[in-house]
Amino acid sequence: MTPPQRQRRHPRHQPSAPPPAPGAAPQEGEKKNPERLYVIGGGDADGERAELDLVTLIVARADDPPASATPEQAAVLRLCSAPLSVAELSAYLNLPFSVVTVLLTELLTTGLVHARAPIIRQKVADRSLLEAVMHGLQKL
Repeated sequence: MTPPQRQRRHPRHQPSAPPPAPGAAPQEGEKKNPERLYVIGGGDADGERAELDLVTLIVARADDPPASATPEQAAVLRLCSAPLSVAELSAYLNLPFSVVTVLLTELLTTGLVHARAPIIRQKVADRSLLEAVMHGLQKL
């Protein structure tokens, strides 16, 4: 005896997805709320920003964020206990580079973080080092 075969019923109309919860992170493909980014950036009223590149390293000067710091500023200070580039901060905070630049400008003016240029290695190695390596290899 064979078991009975069930037929799948198809709905006549597709139910709409429930609206996202307030404050929930946007899903893949959804647009971010531009008003929220404006509030995070503090409005950028004066328009002056620090000259920061994607590879500029940011280091926090204080261990604990002050009580007056916004949640985003506190997150930057916690992340920058070790040097991080502006690009990494932007990725970790899931914020655009321009908004992170505004946040960092505020933190730089208050003296809570320090910005420094990345350490660039020499393009050509030191001649004495190369000679020492060559002589070491010849002795093997």
